[in-house]
Amino acid sequence: MQLDSVRILDLSRLLPGPYATQLLADAGADVIKIEDTDAGDYARYTPPTTERDVGALFDGVNRGKRSVALDLKSEAGREAFYDLVADADVVFEQFRPGVADRLEIDYETLVEYNEELVYCSLSGYGGTGPYAERAGHDLNYVGVAGLLDMTREDEEMAPQIPGYQIGDLGGGLFAAFSIVGGLLSRELGNGGEYVDVAMTDVVASFSQAISHEALTGDNPRPGETALTGQFPWYDVYETADGRYLTLAALEPKFWTAFCEEIGREDLTDLHGTDDPAELEAVREELEALFATRTRDDWLDELSDETMTGPVCTPAEALEHPQLEARGLVERPDDAPPRVGFPALGSNAPEGRDESVPGHGEHTDELLAAAGYDADERAALRDRGAIR
Repeated sequence: MQLDSVRILDLSRLLPGPYATQLLADAGADVIKIEDTDAGDYARYTPPTTERDVGALFDGVNRGKRSVALDLKSEAGREAFYDLVADADVVFEQFRPGVADRLEIDYETLVEYNEELVYCSLSGYGGTGPYAERAGHDLNYVGVAGLLDMTREDEEMAPQIPGYQIGDLGGGLFAAFSIVGGLLSRELGNGGEYVDVAMTDVVASFSQAISHEALTGDNPRPGETALTGQFPWYDVYETADGRYLTLAALEPKFWTAFCEEIGREDLTDLHGTDDPAELEAVREELEALFATRTRDDWLDELSDETMTGPVCTPAEALEHPQLEARGLVERPDDAPPRVGFPALGSNAPEGRDESVPGHGEHTDELLAAAGYDADERAALRDRGAIR
């Protein structure tokens, strides 16, 4: 996938939006960060920092982008932005609903400058509904979508679970998908369009495994559905060293292989039982069994046919041979390591730019390309409209 001819004006900051546009930049798009003239994207300064003296989060999701610093609250800054919009394909914003309208950079305003524009808004709850103007973070989105119930941990443990970045990252991923979809729709002759992506909606969409029960009168709870711990053959178990192993023998053939390899063929016929006493007995047997050896000892003993796997720390996961073989973790010579584009393609861009932009580093370059001469840019800078 090559998006070399696509130009995106990215008004977002921190994680969700920059993650979305990093995916598009990795696919070749020209992503221009539109930052304010004050602090800009404050992920730049959020610890921990990399060897390039910028926040690690900023370094990870802003590579190969360019930066223009504009004061969109000023008329001159907005006019400069409008001139950039005229040559853009996409405008992407992550403000709370209503902010873009107040700044006069909403879709209805910008299509006057570019009628073929694809405009994507990403927010916690979307542009409509009683929560539209509320601010939020991952746990807010996950809680509203009801997915806290998908974990067997107590709810107070939820902030410690890395998966609770699902709102930000899932929202960013779907925003990138929506932008590419909008561009394709335009290429098919349907013109530009406005897309409203709510992180809560995206998280709710991830609930397909339990949504049918919830929508038809049931109330699925932790440990009560096939994929959330109801069955002992599909669960997570602690090992002798205080680490964890997954068992995902949902299909009978995998359960049979597991029972044979652990020498417990007597458990084979219990697969599929709905008897509470039998389920509890099998779970207790497995808990006691897994507690007799370390996680890695079990991994060495059990084959792939048993559908077992390690619960890894972030460091272990990113150093795993499988990810290494896929080239997902990139270690450039001139930049800190990072997680790269999560798909392989036969037409992928080569030689990606791994630099991160300074705040307003490309303001003069891009405004010059938009027709502003040196004196005009100096006047805008004197007025505080650009940096």
